[in-house]
Amino acid sequence: MSDKVISFIQPSRNNLKYLKWSYNSIRKNLGYRHEICWADDFSNDGTWEWMKETAKKDGNIKIHRNEGPERLGHTILYDTLVDMATNDIVMIYHADMYACPNLDTEILKHLERGKVVSATRIEPPLHPDGPEKILEDFGIEPEEFKEQDLLKFVDDIQTGNDGLLYGPLALKRETSEGIFAPWAIYKDDFTSIGGHDPLYAPQSKEDSDIFNRFQLAGYETIQTWKGFVYHMTCRGSRFKDGALRNPAGQVFMKGRESSEWLAQNLRSTRNFIRKWGHMVKHDEYLKPIVPPKYDVGFVVENCNTQMLKELEPWCSDIYGDFVGHKGFGVNNYIEDEQPNTKFDLSKRIHSDHIEPKNDVVVKFDCNKLTSHNFQTIVNLSEILKESAEVGEMEYDIFKFEIKKLDTYEKELIVNEL
Repeated sequence: MSDKVISFIQPSRNNLKYLKWSYNSIRKNLGYRHEICWADDFSNDGTWEWMKETAKKDGNIKIHRNEGPERLGHTILYDTLVDMATNDIVMIYHADMYACPNLDTEILKHLERGKVVSATRIEPPLHPDGPEKILEDFGIEPEEFKEQDLLKFVDDIQTGNDGLLYGPLALKRETSEGIFAPWAIYKDDFTSIGGHDPLYAPQSKEDSDIFNRFQLAGYETIQTWKGFVYHMTCRGSRFKDGALRNPAGQVFMKGRESSEWLAQNLRSTRNFIRKWGHMVKHDEYLKPIVPPKYDVGFVVENCNTQMLKELEPWCSDIYGDFVGHKGFGVNNYIEDEQPNTKFDLSKRIHSDHIEPKNDVVVKFDCNKLTSHNFQTIVNLSEILKESAEVGEMEYDIFKFEIKKLDTYEKELIVNEL
């Protein structure tokens, strides 16, 4: 057994039954050598009281509480707990994850400085399948959890019994490249790039952002296919009502994604685009793909307030006449949108009387925008990387003035907000 130890980082909000289930699995299957760091995000289901009682009995637990009245979210609380952790290695770990035997051994076998190591998730079929995880139904709630069936399944994979070969194991490899929670990292590697970006608080896209930064910083992202968690999935604010099984045995979430999660996901998606210039991108094993970040200015005609809302995140600056609004619509947009971002929108939106200073200037008439040619904007980073040269060019409805093609994505590695 490795002498290295892990600090498990587990924020939780109103997830008490899952947190108890998760805690019991860590202590039952991994023992008491690893530290557990909990943060209660202003829960009202008894989470904090249970944390305090458990910490009295288990001396290897650190606890923290957000006293409210607003939630902070795991974007903030992950980093609060990393600061509290006393071990050199930390593991970002969801409150609805069951730690399978040898999880720690398999993670630590591959972990070095400059590397981030993820476990493989086994999940019930509540979400689409993917090559980076295993879909097997061992229960959708702790009350119906088929623990012994799961443990046999995992043991068969780890020992090679029954010919169970998933992912790279079929190619006689134990690992693939990619990252998703739970993931472990040396604490100083995490803090050296500034941890999670509070731009995304309370949640959503903070993981994709830090994964991009790991990639740009040169960290190797590894997934072990011998270390497993069973993941109930999305039992926080996204699907707060949990899951159901119908008489035919099919499983599904009880309700739609919560309005709270949908609103925050939209805010975080728009902020991710503002920061990176593109949507989240990765390969089939969830290894980040990070296109170049260019300094782009849009010069637009016939841009109303709704179109401004669609376009503003996709550029560094936007210059326009904002027809029919005479500036009033712009002010309303800034007033409505500014609470959703740390970017200063008053410094991004300009009158068309201002001369653009951006490296790449793109001119177009908003009346000619369609869902088809809007994809040029969505894929602009890749288009510039593959096809652009300094000078002037036209593509569809767009006129480009390219002064230089410097890229700035590496300036985003260290979170300084």
